[in-house]
Amino acid sequence: MEKFTAVFEQAGGWWIGSVEELAGANTQGRTLDEARENLKEAVQLVIAATRALARREAAGKAVIREELVVAL
Repeated sequence: MEKFTAVFEQAGGWWIGSVEELAGANTQGRTLDEARENLKEAVQLVIAATRALARREAAGKAVIREELVVAL
């Protein structure tokens, strides 16, 4: 399980959410709870799409995949 920094801002009748560390992960919701849940899904989708794109670009190439742990 990874930890990210979620940022929420109220705009009109909506809550707008984004993730500081992950460009493209953003969403909205009518309530703060809805925006939180939507943002979790957005993070999952961005990571899955990025992973799929990277694997397509590496197809047919000799690559090494390994876990990378970074302490911040």
